Amino acid sequence: MDIKSGQGYPSSSLSNFAPHPFEIDGVQCNSMEGFLQSLKFKSPEMQEEVCKLVGYAAKKKGKNKNWYQTQTLYWKGKEIKRDSQEYQDLLDKAYTELYKNKKFAKALAATGDSNLTHSIGRTKESETVLTKKEFCSRLMKLRDFGTLKTQKNKKIF
Repeated sequence: MDIKSGQGYPSSSLSNFAPHPFEIDGVQCNSMEGFLQSLKFKSPEMQEEVCKLVGYAAKKKGKNKNWYQTQTLYWKGKEIKRDSQEYQDLLDKAYTELYKNKKFAKALAATGDSNLTHSIGRTKESETVLTKKEFCSRLMKLRDFGTLKTQKNKKIF
């Protein structure tokens, strides 16, 4: 199943553009795209504003940020290298928080055992804040976690 906005349910509901509110580290996000684009901004105040955005508005806000040159992103005033484990841990945390949104979790469960893909995504970490693999593997881990919820204290990532 190809995950992207503009597709039917549940695909479009799993897009990072979908309006699924969640909170991470005390910051309210209205979509995963808002969170991901916020990572391109050094200012914590600006990050909070970008986190409120949804869909193309979020994408557009971060589009001209030149993080590629240094491969540096930011969260709450702290520099994070794109190719670091710290960055991967932050992505895990964000998707774990997003999974608490009931509409998102329901859409993910509706994919059944479909292989999740993202045909419009990029593959090189140096070119995007979230590769196809990073995106789809997290969705599938969350979905697998949901089917194993009976195991107490099971960690998602």
